Amino acid sequence: MIQSSETYADLIIPVPLPKLFTYAVPEKLNLECEPGKRAIIQFGKKKIYTGIIKSVHHNKPNYETKDIISIIDNHPIINEIQFKFWDWIAEYYMCTLGEIYKAALPAGLKLESETNIILNNETDFSGISEKEEFIIGILTNENSLTISKIEKETDFNVLPILKKLIDKGIVFAEERLKKSYKPKYEDYISLPDELNDETYLAEVLEILKRAKKQSDLLLCFIYLKKYGSERFNSLKPAESFLKKDVLKHCNSSASHLKTLIDKGFLALQKKEVSRLIAEKYENIEIKNLNAYQKKALKEIKSKFTEKDVVLLHGVTSSGKTEIYIKLIKEQLAEGKQVLYLLPEIALTAQITIRLEKIFGEKLGVYHSKFNDNERVEVWKNLQKGKFQVILGVRSSVFLPFDNLGLIIVDEEHENTYKQYNPAPRYNARDASIILAGLHKAKVLLGTATPSIESYYNAKSGKFALVELLQRYKDISLPEIKIADIKEARRKKQMKSLFAPDMLKGIDEALQNKEQIILFQNRRGFSPYTECETCGYIPKCEHCDVSLTYHKYTNQLICHYCGYSERATKICKACESPAMVTRGFGTQKIEDEIKQFFPDVKIARMDLDSTGSKKAYHKIIYDFENGNTDILIGTQMVSKGLDFDNVALVGIMNADNMLNFPDFRAHERSFQLMAQVSGRAGRKKKQGKVIIQTTDKKHPIIKNVVENNYEAMFMSQSTLRKQYHYPPFFRLIQLSIKHREKNITDLAASKLAEKLTAVFGRRILGPEYPVISRIKNRYIKTILIKIERKLSHKKAKELITASINDVKSNDKFKYVQIIADVDPM
Repeated sequence: MIQSSETYADLIIPVPLPKLFTYAVPEKLNLECEPGKRAIIQFGKKKIYTGIIKSVHHNKPNYETKDIISIIDNHPIINEIQFKFWDWIAEYYMCTLGEIYKAALPAGLKLESETNIILNNETDFSGISEKEEFIIGILTNENSLTISKIEKETDFNVLPILKKLIDKGIVFAEERLKKSYKPKYEDYISLPDELNDETYLAEVLEILKRAKKQSDLLLCFIYLKKYGSERFNSLKPAESFLKKDVLKHCNSSASHLKTLIDKGFLALQKKEVSRLIAEKYENIEIKNLNAYQKKALKEIKSKFTEKDVVLLHGVTSSGKTEIYIKLIKEQLAEGKQVLYLLPEIALTAQITIRLEKIFGEKLGVYHSKFNDNERVEVWKNLQKGKFQVILGVRSSVFLPFDNLGLIIVDEEHENTYKQYNPAPRYNARDASIILAGLHKAKVLLGTATPSIESYYNAKSGKFALVELLQRYKDISLPEIKIADIKEARRKKQMKSLFAPDMLKGIDEALQNKEQIILFQNRRGFSPYTECETCGYIPKCEHCDVSLTYHKYTNQLICHYCGYSERATKICKACESPAMVTRGFGTQKIEDEIKQFFPDVKIARMDLDSTGSKKAYHKIIYDFENGNTDILIGTQMVSKGLDFDNVALVGIMNADNMLNFPDFRAHERSFQLMAQVSGRAGRKKKQGKVIIQTTDKKHPIIKNVVENNYEAMFMSQSTLRKQYHYPPFFRLIQLSIKHREKNITDLAASKLAEKLTAVFGRRILGPEYPVISRIKNRYIKTILIKIERKLSHKKAKELITASINDVKSNDKFKYVQIIADVDPM
């Protein structure tokens, strides 16, 4: 680097490359250029991106730089603490700042380069193919279109055809910026200044004497402006009103309003409005805490003077949320911000209403079911100080907080806090602890079933521990009963998917006008179909996995890549009409339960039934208000939902959780069964839980029945210490992917060889995972176990060096090697 009088800026660009990119700052942009602002730059020969300015300096790089084209923002959209947080994420989770940029910013804040195709009308169109002629025909009408719009007009791959047309000079390609975020505008009506003069107003009314409806509308608006309206939307006196409110209040037509505007007697203007208009709820007082909750709250506040992180281990229905609300209230009184993290969008639906009743417009909600424009508004409103509390899922850690006082991580044990694909593969629970540290804030981890890592940290003194082991109003924990389906099958007592005790329990709850939750951690109708004649099982064309049968669409679907085909009774292999379903998912339970209880109202809550944010709200609202008798669901129903009238929870198949090939399987099984059991008997009386299993003596099922978290923790900790798993060792998993199996094998072996030379016996693999091919890419994994006392940073540097060494071989140029730190 050479010191220079010219100004340069280092930018983060949304590409997965491990470096910043330096651009020259034109003199005219010097005053505007500062860290955290977005800048439009050219990257490569044609691409145009929006980069984030990370630093400004006078160090001339030893290569020729391009100029920044323009700077978008008047004020930075990323603050200094966010940059520090991004740096930590990139270093710890072995990813690039460009990948974090793509994940952190709502799409509406990212201007992207989109190729625009322009027709050259001065060229000769002779000798073109049918497909080329088709594209030219589309462009003749419009002259220029984006590639994405051309693709919508065709049913073939347009890219190779466009390349040929570009080569022939028939079309040109031009890069232009596509802006995602569009503000929302509404029409507002106001009174022109001159009509505030009573003499002029009298003249206008005289003019309108023969146009009674126009006259009435004008007088109505003047009344509205002065006095407002109690009878309609509680409109308060104001200078302008929404056009639709004026028409509704004054009982007038749009044509009469337009005539008044055209005559200049009323004025129309467009105003930017928020998409985040919350439901208006009457404010309520915070509930009084019981003695146990008060004791827990006092302990939490005391522990916060000693530790930055407190683990609240509170049994289901102990009232943890009320404690959270008290702590939030205290932070707001000090002018601080609060981030309240939830593991599942479904949970936000129920708790949003509770929090809005208390915190009103200070509350912002942020999750993936919001569209891009709504997410941009949450981002901007947080920066403007309109929101003090953010309720959101894992991506909320990237929002532009500038004064965080507290982060609450509810249901901290949930694996949905971990991002899997794409990078950054971060854990929001762990990242939130770092984020809080940057803000000098505190973190409260809450759960009835702590992760083994968090409980270990609390027991070893890294975190503080507070326990709340009594349910609210001293309601007893549910009675848990085991239904031995192995014995029921032997005695031929099973009725479809249900043991006798399960059907009896459902019938009793329905007779008492009570509700039921049935839990099965598998969506779809059936995990797979099989030919009874030859044993053929339909598999995905792109992944090494069987296709799941979805009855309502009559489709066989791959849950990994989305591939689907029509289900048929005819076997593709032997052509006999002998295809049958095997196993069962939530759809099959829904189908079968209707056979036994045809008159009850049933709802299903899984990924297939909750495609939009409103779908969650409707399912939860209907069940909460007694419109649904039986709710069937996957793990979504296990996560902190609070229903008053649930008498029975049925766990349809404990075995598929317990026997999953993963070192966390027993921990997760305990957590899921304990959590879903906690939905029973929460307010009125003791509930009942029935667990169907073929192994009633399994130690984890015994722990669940006895509600003995400590026993589960001790047994699992002993095994993990013996076999070198968390919390005693750190894990890094490397996935090696390529379209050709032999290339995957060679690259994985080469990488394992290099890593073994450095790490020795800490390396496991390479091995094929349970599903060894996804989206036409073969996969092998290498697991690295690193002692906690060793330098994690140094280990990652050595791993990165080994990966780069393998990738430098031309043979492995297109091999994808993905690092997953702390895999879940």
